[in-house]
Amino acid sequence: MTTTVVASDLDRTLIYSAGALALTMPDAQAPRLLCVEVYEGRPLSYVTEDAAELLVELGRRAVFVPTTTRTREQYARVRLPGAAPTYAICANGGHLLVDGVSDLDWRRAVGERLDSECAPLGEVRERMVAAADPAWLLKERVAEDLFAYLVVDRAALPEGWVKELGEWADGVGWGVSLQGRKVYAVPKPLTKGAAVREVARRVGAGLTLGAGDSLLDADLLRVVDRGWRPGHGELADVGWVSSGVTVLSERGVVAGEAVLRGFLGAL
Repeated sequence: MTTTVVASDLDRTLIYSAGALALTMPDAQAPRLLCVEVYEGRPLSYVTEDAAELLVELGRRAVFVPTTTRTREQYARVRLPGAAPTYAICANGGHLLVDGVSDLDWRRAVGERLDSECAPLGEVRERMVAAADPAWLLKERVAEDLFAYLVVDRAALPEGWVKELGEWADGVGWGVSLQGRKVYAVPKPLTKGAAVREVARRVGAGLTLGAGDSLLDADLLRVVDRGWRPGHGELADVGWVSSGVTVLSERGVVAGEAVLRGFLGAL
C-alpha cells in the first residue's frame, strides 16, 4: 500500500477564528462548530463538526502533517480531532516536530542553511522596525529566532511600503509578504515545502498532498503531487494558480471541509 503524506496549513485552511468563519448562509443553516483552540481562557479557533469527522478519517488513512507558520507554543494550543500527528511542521519549516519534540538534526540543518544563504535576522528586523511608522505599527515580533513580523494598521499602511521593503529584502536573501494585518519577513530558504519533503523521505511516501491559503503556502503547494487552496486568502487575492493545484470555490470555514474531502477523495 502506498504511504501518503498529507501536509496542510492550519489557520484559514483547516481551522478558523470567529472572525474568519465567513458564514454566508442563514443562521439556522449554519454548520455546527467544534472549538479546537483556546487562548487565555477563551475559544479561539474552530472546525465544523463534519470537518472534525473527516480529520479523524484522514488520520487513519494517511500520514497527516499539520504545517504552519505558527511557533511551537502557538501550535501546542491547537487540539485537532483524532490521534495526535506523529509529525508536525512549525515556524514555516524551521521546526520539524516528531511526537511533539523538535528534531535537532533538522533544526541544525536549517540553521546552517540560513547562516550561509541570507542576511542575519537581527539586520532584517532592524531594517523593518526602522522603516515602520509608529502611527501604524502596532507590534513587532520575532518568531523562534527564525523570522520577524510586524502587526500593522492595514488601513494606514502606506501604499508601496511593503514593496519597497521587499525589494531590499530580496537582495539579502529574504522575502516579504503582507497577510492580513501582518507583514512577514522570512528567509527564502525557510519553507514549509522543504520540511514536507523531509517527512516524505522519512516515511517513504509515494504520494504527497497539500493545502494552504497564504503566500507562505505557495512553496508547499508547488512541491506536493496534488494541492488545494480555498477561495479566500492571499493566494486567492492575487489569483495564484499552479499545475496540480485545485482552486476551490468555497470560502471560510466550509472551505476546510472541502479541503479535507479533496484529500480523502485523492486517497
